[in-house]
Amino acid sequence: MNDPLADMLTRIRNAQMRGKSTVRTPASKLRAWVLDVLLEEGYIRGYEHATDERGHPELEISLKYHDGVPVIRELKRISKPGRRVYAGVKEIPEVRNGLGVSVVSTPKGVMSDAAARAANVGGEVLCQVF
Repeated sequence: MNDPLADMLTRIRNAQMRGKSTVRTPASKLRAWVLDVLLEEGYIRGYEHATDERGHPELEISLKYHDGVPVIRELKRISKPGRRVYAGVKEIPEVRNGLGVSVVSTPKGVMSDAAARAANVGGEVLCQVF
């Protein structure tokens, strides 16, 4: 697998299209940090560390719905392994005029676009959520 973060985002999109309440993905620190931002911003109910039947670590993500419609309408990978996208603090993109969130990997950790602006740091724009 070349892009584990894109794999997790695709699993979330697919599970929401099928109306699933939870989805499992292999565990990694980057995935957990991105899930922390999604949880903080209210896009998911939460996540737990688990193991599969072979003992490999996994993350079980509880998806969030409002009146039967997924809270996450759009989930898009921005920076990819073949083309990394970096932004300074002034160039961090706003998603839908501030209604959505850009997840940014900064020297101070993975955070939302608003938190990165508040901390006055730029970094790699990982994904956008609306």
